[in-house]
Amino acid sequence: MIRVVVDSIRVSLLTQNRVVVLRETDSTRYLPIWIGPFEAEAIAMAIQGHEPVRPLTHDLLKSLIGDLGGQISHIFVNDIRDSTFYARIVIEQDGRTIEVDARPSDAVALAVRTEAPIYVENHVIEQAGIYFDEDEQTTAPEHTPASPEGEVGTEPDVNDESMSIFRDFINTLDLDNPEQGGDTSKS
Repeated sequence: MIRVVVDSIRVSLLTQNRVVVLRETDSTRYLPIWIGPFEAEAIAMAIQGHEPVRPLTHDLLKSLIGDLGGQISHIFVNDIRDSTFYARIVIEQDGRTIEVDARPSDAVALAVRTEAPIYVENHVIEQAGIYFDEDEQTTAPEHTPASPEGEVGTEPDVNDESMSIFRDFINTLDLDNPEQGGDTSKS
């Protein structure tokens, strides 16, 4: 497994779709995952240190796990199938390990609240990770994950022209305004 951190949460100014961008700790490889607006806001609030007046769903889960004697050991994005990411929350409780299936967005929201490490299985980052170098040139894997509408990029030849659409999309993302409404996407 590869250790990652939350690099950013991006919002498309054109479509209002959200993307959580995970970055390898020892690399310039990134893993963008489409997420819903509520999960994006939950992650952003935790990263920024904002405490809600009443607990949000992820705060409730954190409290529930703790009150039952558990502790989140780590989370990991364990698979990608049909352009949908899958994750597991690993909980330690009374000497046993419990793995719970979760959407990556919910798992990341819990991880940032508990300061638990985040990992990605090698095959997932090999399939969906993207490298950025200092000159902002990109190299992508042969398979590009689906957009929220379910369209899968199948362009095997990656060059400047084929990446211009992705580069244009990244340039329209706005991290400073995650509170605008938008479509909910599967993660």
